[in-house]
Amino acid sequence: MLERFYDLSEQAQVNFVGFATEKARYDFAIVYTNHFFGKPLVICMQTNHSSLLDADDLTNLTYLQQTFHLKLEEAMELSEFLYARMPILSARDQY
Repeated sequence: MLERFYDLSEQAQVNFVGFATEKARYDFAIVYTNHFFGKPLVICMQTNHSSLLDADDLTNLTYLQQTFHLKLEEAMELSEFLYARMPILSARDQY
């Protein structure tokens, strides 16, 4: 038996961003949607790793390291780069 949780379509804004540091190049797609409590879906186009992130999540460097398979320095660079692109959501907005 299949229990359906949701099945919806929506027009979403997608932002493709690429940047390079001294040690690595990054290519991400950021999908802004009204679904998923307002958290954008961040997809690494090089590795296909993805996660729902907001500005608070970007402060958790361990999570970024594990999710996107990064070293600590790389996670710090990614956090800094994406921070300006993430919405600021309160807990009330998310739940």
